[in-house]
Amino acid sequence: MTLTRALPDAEAQLRADLADAFRICHMLGWSESVGNHFSAAVSADGQSFLLNAKWQHFDTIAPEELLLLDSRTAETPADVDASAWCVHGTLHRRLPDARVVLHAHSPYATALACLADPTMVPIDNNTARFYGRTAYDMSFGGIADATEEGERLAEALGDKSVLVMGNHGVSIVGDTVAEAFEDLYFFEKAAQTLILARSTGARLAVLSDAVAQNTADGWRAYQGMAAKHFAYLRSRLPPLPG
Repeated sequence: MTLTRALPDAEAQLRADLADAFRICHMLGWSESVGNHFSAAVSADGQSFLLNAKWQHFDTIAPEELLLLDSRTAETPADVDASAWCVHGTLHRRLPDARVVLHAHSPYATALACLADPTMVPIDNNTARFYGRTAYDMSFGGIADATEEGERLAEALGDKSVLVMGNHGVSIVGDTVAEAFEDLYFFEKAAQTLILARSTGARLAVLSDAVAQNTADGWRAYQGMAAKHFAYLRSRLPPLPG
């Protein structure tokens, strides 16, 4: 989509942030062909949101190419992948507080999602970061492109900020692009730790509920890390072609 209208500063910044999130995701090795999708709400009610067009590689997405969509649109827009509309369109329509939604098939998060029990068990700082914040949907039915599947995912996510999608991947919800991306980053790190620990076959040293909650609460003081980390990662991006 080529923009022909003057953009408010907030939308222009949101476009720049989201476009860079795609490219950072690829830089970290988490992109998948020309699939997967990130979105961010533009309007106060969450219904108007930005989304990548279907089948464009993450490493090529520029701010002006992001689609501006209305979640209340009845049919899947022509330039939008059906699975993206199912997930992101429904989440923005049903959950207006979900300002940013990042869906990815990062390797360890996806491996975790493929376990019969994909619970993010608190065994260290990173895994405990998500204690009490993670929801699970174990009703995988193939490519997520049916209206009822989007509704089920929204119901499963509820008031949590992470949705482990069984046999599929992970979706992260955040207030800003940087904060959502930081959770995506740390969830992948946490999943890696858990997968590696489980691979030993030894018994896990699981934190008590009290210690896990205290650790999760302790992460709140580090919320400012997200913006700093995101700024560093975007500084490592090469210029877009052309």
